[in-house]
Amino acid sequence: MSEETWKTAITKIEPNRIAFRGYRVDELMGRVPFSQVVFLLLRGDLPSREQGILMDAMLVSSIDHGATPPSALAARTVASGGAPLTTAVAAGISCISRYHGGAIEGCMQVLLKAVTRKATSGKDAETVAVELVDEYKATKRRIPGYGHRVHTEDPRSSRLFGLAGELGIAGEYVEMAHAIRAAMKEKLGRDLPMNVDGAIATMLCEMDFPPEVSNGIFAISRSGGLVAQVYEEQNRMRPMRRIHPTAHEYDGPPERRVE
Repeated sequence: MSEETWKTAITKIEPNRIAFRGYRVDELMGRVPFSQVVFLLLRGDLPSREQGILMDAMLVSSIDHGATPPSALAARTVASGGAPLTTAVAAGISCISRYHGGAIEGCMQVLLKAVTRKATSGKDAETVAVELVDEYKATKRRIPGYGHRVHTEDPRSSRLFGLAGELGIAGEYVEMAHAIRAAMKEKLGRDLPMNVDGAIATMLCEMDFPPEVSNGIFAISRSGGLVAQVYEEQNRMRPMRRIHPTAHEYDGPPERRVE
């Protein structure tokens, strides 16, 4: 009895040859940035120049947010207990869920629904946004992707929206994201800017990514920061310490500018 053959369209491995979605890895290396190869693996083709720049910016935007997020605290705690680096990083990745990074997928679902409603109803973005906010308010639900516990205007979001405009990628999802913010300010009396999760959600919608991969994109980004957090914990801190989430201070290099 012959074994059943299952299919994969991602990577082809042959003696002395590796190809991602048809592109040889040795030809990608040194010529195509890591972020664009991530795009290739997830979407099946290389991004346009504009999409590539935005994809890279998204991955940079969420690579780290200090020692206070659940993923960093979990990773440092596991590292403090003596676990190897990869185990501690995996602990951090496992914290990426509904409330930490998961707002990306939730916000994508909201934006996709809103833009679809706009297209089918013939209403403008402002009207659809007000309807949406009213519905969430009536059921006491919070629209994911808006507001931040630290930032009153998330600099990462501002940069992503600015880049989308400069690159000609800003479209109906960016329009809807801004309309929802305005509607919340009118209906709730609070100006809740989009956080980085919401901004990434908007950009992923504009680039036609499926919501189901959004948490994975956040995990790819945050894994770089988690490696740094764990390595510092293992090489600078004593083992088995009590890790207070806010009782720390930064003592790294002063602010520098990119040349």
